[in-house]
Amino acid sequence: MHYVASGSLSLGSLGLLRLFGASWSWSLAAGLGVYLGTGGWRYLYVVVRTAKRDINGLYVLLRVKLALWLHIRNRNTIPSIFSKTVARHPDKPALVYEATGETWTFSQLDQISNAVAHWALSQGWTSGDVVALFMESRPLQVALWLGLAKVGVEAALINFNLRRDSLLHCVGVSASRALVFGAELADAVSEVSFSLSATMVRFSTGDLSPDQMAALKCHPLDSILASAPRHPPPCTVSKGFSDRLFYIYTSGTTGLPKAAIVVHSRYYRIAAFGYHSFRMRPDDVIYDCLPLYHSAGNIMGVGQCLIHGLTVVVKKKFSASRFWEDCIKHNCTVVQYIGEICRYLLSQPVRPSERQHRVRLAVGNGLRPSVWEAFMERFGVKQIGEFYGATECNCSIANMDGKVGACGFNSRILPNVYPIRLVKVNEETMELVRDKQGLCVPCQPGEPGLLVGRINQEDPLRRFDGYASQDATRKKIAYNVFKKNDSAYLSGVEGKAGMAAIADSTGNFNCNSFLKEVQHALPPYARPVFLRISPCVDTTGTFKIQKTRLQREGYDPRLTTDQIYFLNSRAGRYELVTEELYNAFEDGSISL
Repeated sequence: MHYVASGSLSLGSLGLLRLFGASWSWSLAAGLGVYLGTGGWRYLYVVVRTAKRDINGLYVLLRVKLALWLHIRNRNTIPSIFSKTVARHPDKPALVYEATGETWTFSQLDQISNAVAHWALSQGWTSGDVVALFMESRPLQVALWLGLAKVGVEAALINFNLRRDSLLHCVGVSASRALVFGAELADAVSEVSFSLSATMVRFSTGDLSPDQMAALKCHPLDSILASAPRHPPPCTVSKGFSDRLFYIYTSGTTGLPKAAIVVHSRYYRIAAFGYHSFRMRPDDVIYDCLPLYHSAGNIMGVGQCLIHGLTVVVKKKFSASRFWEDCIKHNCTVVQYIGEICRYLLSQPVRPSERQHRVRLAVGNGLRPSVWEAFMERFGVKQIGEFYGATECNCSIANMDGKVGACGFNSRILPNVYPIRLVKVNEETMELVRDKQGLCVPCQPGEPGLLVGRINQEDPLRRFDGYASQDATRKKIAYNVFKKNDSAYLSGVEGKAGMAAIADSTGNFNCNSFLKEVQHALPPYARPVFLRISPCVDTTGTFKIQKTRLQREGYDPRLTTDQIYFLNSRAGRYELVTEELYNAFEDGSISL
């Protein structure tokens, strides 16, 4: 608004001088002087510094938006887009399974997914039915959800780290009619077998003995698919680009995982933004060491294969010691990372292979600024493609100009082209701060805040499809954010579990017993890294927990008389945090 006022004042000065007979040159000079003198120079400075970045961002936005519009008009889906990719590259490698070296061409992936579609039809499943997939990363996982999508059946991609209650919750919240699981997860399925619905049919893939299959009441999927037809299934699906493709679950670090709805247009949007924002190429080979139950691995990674025809190397599980050797072996030019992967690679001993690869681009999110430049310099990776955005959000951003430490940008020149904003929140209650008109208060440059995106269900870039749970969906929507009667998506943060504060007035809390329980109930990433044992937990006058003080004190034992424990995952126990151990965390000699 300040820039608008400066511009109005300068134009007014220009008109006034012309009215009094001043020449155009003098009038323009005077108007410019007024504009600059009233603060307009700041806007010009911003324009000069960000114009190239913003123009590039606008080009990517318009390109993706046009493609989305065409796909919606033509009622395309991800399977129909993939069929065109197959026609362009029938014999090109599509997916490579690093664990075995097995390579599937685009034609082979198409044929195997066709077999999946025929199997689904033989089960009587119809458009809108849901099938849960529970397995470690492998090409078959892609063929399964893709084949199901060909006949309108939606996959629920379940985190293979989940156990017991969390696993049952994820299967149940999606209303899955069937469960397909990998043999490597037979024990996890066995733990919940008697709690699963009797009507839920089960299939296994991989090596299981007849006795194991009988105990789990499952059918051998591999042999079923081997005998299924490989030609395209009959065209019985009426789904379009705005209809559901599959479900991807949130991490569950702040509660039970939520089943986020991924529609066909969202899948395309995420993959296309990644491809164009980071200037990927048709001949790129992507090293995908991220789990395929999540959007980073299955959309940002595998999506480049299905939509743009790139070859993707699927790694069963991330290995820091094998990372660069794998990239050399498969001639990878793009790698994916998330969270602390880059730091894990930097902590590895120096080896010749780390500079003998062809990788030019690393794509992901969560890269710390302190690791960014060290990663590029040591490993010779020329470009970092950092981005931010939850699977379900409508406010994804990307770092298109390589600014170290940035996860993206919002244009200061054309802020309404992509209507997202950082807004102020009360740090204690995390409630939105509002002005006298009841609207949210935007943050100034450099201020922390909550990222929000204006919702428009008619725009595939702005829509918010939410979760399988309507209640969970409602909690992610705020109203009267940018203007009266609008609605916006609230980003929040579902990050790594940090510290659990536990009230123990008796002094009998047992860390070992607690750890055994959480190991059974929670996946590794959701287990508290720190425990803080207090006689009581402080609350506000309205009986809300005083989280702000606990967050401020962190795990520094010098700031509290409470006992603080650290989860030593290698030793398999919680250890008391002493001042010496705290200093080791701070200087990096012990990693968190």
